[in-house]
Amino acid sequence: MADLNSFYSQWAPRTLSVLRIVTAFLFMQHGGQKLFGFPAPSQAAHPLFSLIGVAGILEFFGGLLLLIGLLSRPVAFLLSGQMAVAYFMVHAPQGFWPLLNKGELAVMYCFVFLYFAVVGGGSWSVDYLLRRGDISHCSGTF
Repeated sequence: MADLNSFYSQWAPRTLSVLRIVTAFLFMQHGGQKLFGFPAPSQAAHPLFSLIGVAGILEFFGGLLLLIGLLSRPVAFLLSGQMAVAYFMVHAPQGFWPLLNKGELAVMYCFVFLYFAVVGGGSWSVDYLLRRGDISHCSGTF
């Protein structure tokens, strides 16, 4: 049992980092679509300083910061709030149930980002390297 506990304590921060990286990569695609028409074109062109343009900026560049794990907690908190606003502005008016109003992804992102805001970016993040004062040491043995 001690070996299993050791395994969990060793891999929990690493798995947290994997969840952060994958989530951020997926989230960045939403911003990329709004800002650059990539990986799929948006339905319409949006001015950069419109509500959708600002959402694209937050999604792409906030996602990029989260992907590398820089300022993970404040960025995740900001993105969690953005997803809450998106849910209540766009999805909730279409009905109560997230599955029916197509808001389940916004809800999921909101709570995953809220989780990152509390626990941070994990052991494979720039934040972790800066906290250790060891930014030049990237050998993979965190």
